[in-house]
Amino acid sequence: MNNPFLVEVTRGHLVESRHRGSVSVVDAEGAAVLSIGDVDRRVFPRSAVKALQALPLVESGIADKYGLTDQEIALACASHAGEPEHVAAAKSMLAKAGQDVGCLECGTHWPMSEAASRALAAKGASPNALHNNCSGKHAGFICLACGEGRDPKGYIGADHPVQRSVREAMEEITGACHTVEKSGIDGCSIPTYAIPLPSLAFGFARFGTGAGLPGAGKAAAARIRKAVARHPFMVAGTGLFDTRLMELLGERAFVKVGAEGVYCAAFPELGYGVALKAEDGNARAAEAMMAGLVLRFLNLAYDERKAVEALAHPVLRNRNGMEVGQLRVSSEILGTA
Repeated sequence: MNNPFLVEVTRGHLVESRHRGSVSVVDAEGAAVLSIGDVDRRVFPRSAVKALQALPLVESGIADKYGLTDQEIALACASHAGEPEHVAAAKSMLAKAGQDVGCLECGTHWPMSEAASRALAAKGASPNALHNNCSGKHAGFICLACGEGRDPKGYIGADHPVQRSVREAMEEITGACHTVEKSGIDGCSIPTYAIPLPSLAFGFARFGTGAGLPGAGKAAAARIRKAVARHPFMVAGTGLFDTRLMELLGERAFVKVGAEGVYCAAFPELGYGVALKAEDGNARAAEAMMAGLVLRFLNLAYDERKAVEALAHPVLRNRNGMEVGQLRVSSEILGTA
C-alpha cells in the first residue's frame, strides 16, 4: 500500500518537494477515528514514547520517594535542547538518587540548542552526557533502578530490570507485543520496539484518559501530563515545536516528537490518541502533519488557531530572511477534502 502525499513544500508558485505519510487516530476503546496510509506497517517510535516509558518511575512511587519535581518529571519525558535548565534538572535527578553524570549511559553530544552550544564553547568547555537530549529519560531510569535497590549499571540493556519494567509498561498500555525480533537499539542505546501506528495511537489515547489503566497507572499518567503542561519548556526547549504547541494548548494536547518522522499525541478532552509517520523521516513534514491534526480535531480560539496554522503551514525563508515558500499539509490531514 502506497502512503499518500500529505505535505507539500513550495518554492515560489511551484511545488518543490512532497512528503508521503501515514496517520492513525484512535479512541480510548481502540476504535479507529482516522486512518490514512499504511498504518499497519511497524514503526520505531523511539523518543515519541518517552512519557509512556516514564510511567513506571511515577507509578512505582519512586518519583515521590526521591521528591522529583514537576520540572524533573517533565524532563524524564524530554528530547531536550541541552539548555542550562535542562542540564541542571538532569543533574538534580541523579543527585536525588545518589548518583552523578558518570552513571549516565546515553552517550554525549553537543546541545541541540545552538545558543547553548555556543555558550559552552565560549567557556572552553565540552559537553557531557547531561547535554544529551535523552539525559532526563536516563536520569529517570537511574532513579527507578536505585529506588528499587538495584545496581543501575547496565540499565540500558534489554535484560536489565529497568528495561523489563519499561517494556512491560509499553506492552500494557499499547496492547502490542514488544518482541526481540521487532526490536532495535535507539540512539541513546536503550531498546526500541517497532509496532503499528494504531497500537501507538491507542497507547496515547489511554495515556490521555487513563482508560483501562489500573488506579496507580491512571494517576501516574495524569501526573505526567500535568507536569508537562506546567513545564513544556522542559520537554523540548526554546522555539521547539513541542514546547511551542504545549505552551499554547496546555493540558488539551500532549505532543511528543520521535525520530525519523514519527510523532505521537494525546488529545485528552476528546479521548483520542495520535500516531503518525512521515515516510521519508523528515521532521518538518511530521511537525506540519501534527499541527494539521490539531487544527482538525481541537476546538481552538481565534488566536490559537492562527498560531497553530503557522505551525501547519510554516513560511520558509532564505539566509537573507526573504520568503521563498512554505510547507502546507493536505486536505486529507485537515479533513477539508
